[in-house]
Amino acid sequence: MSGDRDWLSADEAMDRLGIRPQTLYAYVSRGRIEARPDPDDPRRSRYRLADVGQLAARKGRGRKAAEVAQSAIAWGEPVLASAITTVAGGRLWYRGRDAVVLSANESLEGVARLLRGGHGAALKADNRPAPPALASGRSRLFATLASRAGVDPPGRGRAPLALAVEAAGLLDAVADAAAGETGDGAIHVRLARAWGGAPGSEDLIRRALVLLADHELNASTFAARVTASTGASLAAAALAGLSALSGPLHGGMAPRVLNLVEEARRIGPEAAVAGRLARAGPLPGFGHPLYPEGDPRAEALLTAFTPDPEMQRLRAAVEGGTGEAANVDFALVALAQHLKLVEDAPFLIFAVARTAGWIAHAVEQLQTGQLIRPRARYVGEPVGG
Repeated sequence: MSGDRDWLSADEAMDRLGIRPQTLYAYVSRGRIEARPDPDDPRRSRYRLADVGQLAARKGRGRKAAEVAQSAIAWGEPVLASAITTVAGGRLWYRGRDAVVLSANESLEGVARLLRGGHGAALKADNRPAPPALASGRSRLFATLASRAGVDPPGRGRAPLALAVEAAGLLDAVADAAAGETGDGAIHVRLARAWGGAPGSEDLIRRALVLLADHELNASTFAARVTASTGASLAAAALAGLSALSGPLHGGMAPRVLNLVEEARRIGPEAAVAGRLARAGPLPGFGHPLYPEGDPRAEALLTAFTPDPEMQRLRAAVEGGTGEAANVDFALVALAQHLKLVEDAPFLIFAVARTAGWIAHAVEQLQTGQLIRPRARYVGEPVGG
């Protein structure tokens, strides 16, 4: 737990922000400032210094529209209204339901329907074509979505039931591509069977899929929503999301975590962490801007199995040396190693799971009928005479 220096009294918070009590309480209720009971007086609250400082910095910049919009792009205020997912109180919520609680028993298919806001009926397409005969799961994912994007009808103007049927079929097609084969049964069962994981694979893959199904307006989801806003097909929106996910700063984080694991294996975890800190190097797989007290998705996964000893030692070294908790990228790599899954399993699990979220956001964006078209704030050479 952070020390008292990281928390302010109500008077201190209001003084720094120049606001009245009503405004402070409004900030707390909207999740912009985290509050906790004062350990010395439970009748009072204390307010997170980092949240207050961030708001104060924004106020200091003024309310010039261009500056506000630019600051919102990187871990800033939400730029789109959505009823699907939020991060609040250090937890991840799918339409008001705790994702960690859902991961105890729910399937990805059930969560996909929840995210779309649809009814509980399971919609399945018959006679699915076999996935492309390509060597890697990643290439099959891209080929599957690209081929669908080239022929599927635009999403704009489609009836809700037609979109729901298409959404269910698209999620199945993505799962087939990751597995390298078509199959019956729940997606987590099909993936575990195709990848030949160790005993317990099915349930752990299911938990990971549910925990990764959506994460509010991240880079890949924003890409999917921008694409859907043009009226494009659900497959085209999912392809845009997959393209963004593949980057090393998003769903492609696993190789960077594995690099740290290999370094720790060669020279020991304490030396690896000390060396990275000495040269201000990254420690991928740890810390998350939205979860200052720790990523609940990682905690839910890492408590569902016992990671291999070398992963446990690395986690202890990083958390002890930096205070940063393991995030879901570390948990996915630990899971894949523990179950002896295929090499690219962390990315494939991430992509299959997040397809459910991309589709839900695409449907929600289509329902608005609005085109997402930001403006650029030009900072280049002077134009005109």
